[in-house]
Amino acid sequence: MLTREEICELIPHRDPFLWIDEVTAESANQLTARKFVAADLDVFRGHYPGQPVLPGVLVCEAAMQAGAVLISRQANVGESPTSGAGRVPVATRINNVKFRRMVRPGDTLVIDVELTERLADAFFLKATVKVDGKTAAQLEFACTLAQA
Repeated sequence: MLTREEICELIPHRDPFLWIDEVTAESANQLTARKFVAADLDVFRGHYPGQPVLPGVLVCEAAMQAGAVLISRQANVGESPTSGAGRVPVATRINNVKFRRMVRPGDTLVIDVELTERLADAFFLKATVKVDGKTAAQLEFACTLAQA
């Protein structure tokens, strides 16, 4: 379990662009995070006024931030030359994105991320984002560690 403050120690994202509230479960290659989608988010003023929908790109961003937390936890372990000290995860690719359901104000995203492969500083992940137990989005993405 990680709090919002602990997440901020691992990734450089901050309000208004921090899209993870907490990490609820974690193992060596998997992580589950949550994000409450507040109705007063500024994005809702202009994205389908009267019928607000969280943009899909922000759903993907939440998944990639969860992946960045997982990568940060892995990369900071040990004293090897490839340790993550002073570096941050950055997205390099996104593939096979599928949107299955709209995300509305008041929803809570449950984000499951899995590290499927690591090649040196290249990390390959897949994610599923759910709302009320139903899949809202699925994606595959890659990240690398960049100098901060």
